[in-house]
Amino acid sequence: MKGQAVLRCFGWVFFLCAALPAHAALDIEIIGAGEHQIPVAIVPFAGEGKFAQSISQVVSADLARSGLFRLVDPASKAPHEPREVVYADWPGVDALAIGSVEEQINGRVAVKFRLLDTVKQTELVGQSVSGKADQLRAIAHRIADMIYEKLTGDTGVFSTRIAYINRQGRINRLVVADSDGYGEQTVLAINEPIMSPAWSPDGSHLAYVSFEQDHAVVYVQSLLTNQRKVVANFRGSNSAPAWSPDGKQLAIVLTRDGGSHIYLAHPDGSDLRRLTFNGVIDTEPNFSPDGQSLLFTSDRGGSPQIYRMPVEGGVVERLTFDGGNNFSPRYSPDGKSFTYAHLTNGRFYIATQDFETKQMQLLTEGGWEKKPSFAPNGRLILFATEVQGRGILATVSSDGRVKQRMFPQAGDIREPTWGPFLKQ
Repeated sequence: MKGQAVLRCFGWVFFLCAALPAHAALDIEIIGAGEHQIPVAIVPFAGEGKFAQSISQVVSADLARSGLFRLVDPASKAPHEPREVVYADWPGVDALAIGSVEEQINGRVAVKFRLLDTVKQTELVGQSVSGKADQLRAIAHRIADMIYEKLTGDTGVFSTRIAYINRQGRINRLVVADSDGYGEQTVLAINEPIMSPAWSPDGSHLAYVSFEQDHAVVYVQSLLTNQRKVVANFRGSNSAPAWSPDGKQLAIVLTRDGGSHIYLAHPDGSDLRRLTFNGVIDTEPNFSPDGQSLLFTSDRGGSPQIYRMPVEGGVVERLTFDGGNNFSPRYSPDGKSFTYAHLTNGRFYIATQDFETKQMQLLTEGGWEKKPSFAPNGRLILFATEVQGRGILATVSSDGRVKQRMFPQAGDIREPTWGPFLKQ
């Protein structure tokens, strides 16, 4: 999806894969912090002032967004190599990031990075990488991931991507962006609704629902070639695609046989198989990380609630019983819990529930909060909400302590989903 813009027109449906200029499509506001923040200093990299993108600023912004780090101002101190560091100059700092950026004769850049433990006075991580100048943000995200991983023990998600729908007037765009809102790319733009984007496990394709044929149709589109295929275009509604962990199946919801039922199909639409048979509304399927079961929303108990069933069919288990209605379940990456939207007293909340304890935890203050999606490390949940009637994105940490609101520079945002880890 990098490089020169590609534009193809089929009637009035446009496919675009050009990245917008390197500014954030989302303005981010951080609320709250982790219980124990790690004090870290990020020294401006030597030579980064020659480039349009500052690596140290991107790294600092990434770490700040996590809520787990307290960024300490390096002030006038500017070591760039371990031998230049005077550890006594960094009281109250647990870790120090230093490095340099050099322009090479072939138009590429060389980046050196070191993470130092200022307490033990040792090097924790060291890496040198070469890339194109327009890859400096990606390199910075990877450095932030390494710092996060080394200091927390969890895998960082700064190098991952998100997808969402941006509506401006009559135009609806399916958008892919970096996790911090930069590098926005329009995958599809039409003047009809787009819904339910879903990432393939390898991050190379998106499944989604489009109304460009005057009814809901499920498509799968490559983010590399822009080619797309119709997965389901049956009589009635075709909706709510969800990928299996191995990428070999999609769960979809069809009304072609009356009612709203869950089916399985290959990503090309072949080998269609029906899973649910009750005369009720079954929708919003989501695969477990091991691919053995599905969560879904159903009104079979009289109101929308969350259920679980084996992928091969069998006994259906109701999971939510607390007062109110529950929608849009999504498994945590470790399979031990799930997140969902909880509606009570006219307000939507983002909630989680542990499979073993069956305890529900509300993570947000309530409002118009819908469509939760776990980050691939399970530490953050992305969801849609509204501020003064305008659709925005938000995240909340899985313990509810750290919150972010992500305001679009234009339009309303809906239907977010967090992409998978990408192979390095």
